[in-house]
Amino acid sequence: MTDKENEQGGSRKVIYAAILANLGIAVAKFVVAAITGSAAMLAEGIHSAVDTGNEFLLLIGERNSEKPADKRHPFGYGKALYFWALLVALSVFSLGGGLSIYHGISALRHPEPLEDPMWNYVVLAVSACFEGYSWNVSRKELNKRRKPGASLWQTVHASKDASVFTVFIEDTAALLGLTIAAAGITLGFVFDSPYFDPAASIMIGLLLVGAAFALARETGALLVGEGIGTEATRRVCEILRADPAIQEVGKLLSMQLGPDDVLLTAAVQFNRGMRIDEVEAAIERLEKAVAAAYPAIQHIYFESGALRSALR
Repeated sequence: MTDKENEQGGSRKVIYAAILANLGIAVAKFVVAAITGSAAMLAEGIHSAVDTGNEFLLLIGERNSEKPADKRHPFGYGKALYFWALLVALSVFSLGGGLSIYHGISALRHPEPLEDPMWNYVVLAVSACFEGYSWNVSRKELNKRRKPGASLWQTVHASKDASVFTVFIEDTAALLGLTIAAAGITLGFVFDSPYFDPAASIMIGLLLVGAAFALARETGALLVGEGIGTEATRRVCEILRADPAIQEVGKLLSMQLGPDDVLLTAAVQFNRGMRIDEVEAAIERLEKAVAAAYPAIQHIYFESGALRSALR
C-alpha cells in the first residue's frame, strides 16, 4: 500500500469515527433536552447533528476528489475536497452557530426552570467519552504529519488534508461546547436561575461561529490555491541547482491540487550547448529527484522560455 493510500485510509477512518460518535450523541442529547428543557443541551444536540451531516459532506468530497483526471479537469478533482470542506464551514456557521444563538436568546426571553439535571450530566459524560475518542483519532492522524517542534495548531494550519483538520477542529469545538454546557447547567442548578443555561447555549453558538471561521480560513486558502511553503520551495530550489545540467534557477511556483497532489512550475536555465536528448534526460532526472524528496509533487513543468533559451 502506498503512502497516498495510507493517508486516504487514515482520513476515512477519522470521518467514520466522527460519524459514529456524533450520530449516537445527537440522539441522546435531543432526548434529554426534551425531557429536561435544557437550552444548552438542545444547542449541543444541534451541534452534534450538524457535525454528523458535515462528516457525510466530507465523505462526498473525499469520493469526488478521487475521480481520475479527464479533458475537463486535466489536473484531476483533488480540490473538490476543499469545496465540500468549505460547505462544512458554512454549515457550522449557519446551522450550528446560528441556531444555537437563536435558541439561547429565545430561552433568555422566555426562561423556564430546569428539571433534574442528572440526565444532562449522564449524557454530557457519555458524550465527552465519544467525542474524546473521535478527537483522539483525528489527533493521531495529524501527528503523523506533524513536523518536529511544531505545535498541534501549527500542524493543522500546515495540513493539506481538509478531512482530518476539519474533524479535528469540529471535535475540539465539541469538547469545549460540552464543558460550556456542563458549566451552564451546573450554575443554573446551584443558583436556581434559569438564565445560565440559555447563556451557555449562546456561548456554544459563538464557539461554533469561531470554529466556522477557522475552517473557512483554512479550506478557503487551499481552494483558492495555496503553495507548498517557503521551506519546501527552498529545498526544491536546492535540488534543481545541484544538478550539473542547471546553470540557473529562477522563480518556482507551486499550487496544492489536493491533499497529496501538487503542481510545480520551474523557470530554469540549462547549460548552453546542450542537445535536446541531454535536456530531456536532465528533465527526467530532475523530476525523479524532486518527487523523491516530495512525493506529493506529481506535476512538474519547466518554463518554456527557459528551455528555448537553453536550446539556442
